[in-house]
Amino acid sequence: MQTSIDVATMQFCANKLDKKDFFGKSDPFMVFYRSNEDGTFTICHKTEVVKNTLNPVWQSFTIPVRALCNGDYDRTIKVEVYDWDRDGSHDFIGEFTTSYRELARGQSQFNVYEVINPKKKMKKKKYVNSGTVTLLSFSVESESTFLDYIKGGTQINFTVAIDFTASNGNPSQSTSLHYMNPYQMNAYAMALKAVGEIIQDYDSDKMFPALGFGAKLPPDGRVSHEFPLNGNMENPYCNGIEGILEAYHQSLKTVQLYGPTNFAPIINHVARYAAAVQDGSQYFVLLIITDGVISDMAQTKEAIVNGAKLPMSIIIVGVGQAEFDAMVELDGDDIRVSSRGKLAERDIVQFVPFRDYMDRTGNHVLSMARLAKDVLAEIPDQFISYMKSRGIKPNPAPPPYTPPGHTHHTQI
Repeated sequence: MQTSIDVATMQFCANKLDKKDFFGKSDPFMVFYRSNEDGTFTICHKTEVVKNTLNPVWQSFTIPVRALCNGDYDRTIKVEVYDWDRDGSHDFIGEFTTSYRELARGQSQFNVYEVINPKKKMKKKKYVNSGTVTLLSFSVESESTFLDYIKGGTQINFTVAIDFTASNGNPSQSTSLHYMNPYQMNAYAMALKAVGEIIQDYDSDKMFPALGFGAKLPPDGRVSHEFPLNGNMENPYCNGIEGILEAYHQSLKTVQLYGPTNFAPIINHVARYAAAVQDGSQYFVLLIITDGVISDMAQTKEAIVNGAKLPMSIIIVGVGQAEFDAMVELDGDDIRVSSRGKLAERDIVQFVPFRDYMDRTGNHVLSMARLAKDVLAEIPDQFISYMKSRGIKPNPAPPPYTPPGHTHHTQI
């Protein structure tokens, strides 16, 4: 298993590019291609568009070295320069080729490239070029992977939170997402089991704090937004997924579904634990299973923005047939979550609509592998983004275990 990944960071500018727009100057951007074994090219990076200039300076960008050259430093990298047009019919300005080995020389006279438009070159005898592109800076570093940290001893702690609000329907009725069916698992139990089995492999002790929110608790009917499923506030830990399922079924019998649906208390609950260990030795993942109806959107966004500074991630699994617009918004893939004008410093939420993975009857997960992949898809990157932002490197992995009595004697 290749552990660390070489990542290159580079920046380019261009000079005197051809003017393509009738009004004003060009709006240039570049597209990078790596060449394949068979002589075809695959796009591997596109710069942003710099508006209205023939001398653009593009932002620096970071790309895995493999994506640029597939491990062959002398392989051709083709770069095309375009003038951006609103209607998508971008005008070709010209192109040049280079290689990883050339780029790795950094800023030098070797890394100034003439941008050539072959059609113009054929037509005009006096054609020189359509401008030049210059490499301004280049660096490469090794990035650690998620597995490096796990091997180095970082512990992942999962907390499970289940939505016990009235919008889920009365558990004694078959239409309820919490239906207590003696013969088969309800939507919550299925999602919990499927997703739980995926994440428990990464949790070292398989003891999970399991909490509920949005229910009235016995004996006095007070509403709680963070209660232990096993009824033990001092020790809310359940043993494995089976332990959580057992505590969940017990809770259904004793609490009354109520509301409102507040996510913030649960997120802040996990954040308090995460805030206590920010040295990279622990990382916290909160799994919220919900029907997606949320009452405290503003407070939840604030909790997410605060949580983004901490070693934590949130996976929201939506059960049922509701519209999950609010959950998609919290996911922050398209637009980063913000609160009171402050953007979350990293994306920490992954939303997965469980129904997308079910068969037509709603009783079976079609592909556990696909569900597993999508549930965990963003955790490694979110984890790495925290470690990198705090400058935390993985500890060296301990040497492999050799049982006593198996010492290797060197032959003399």
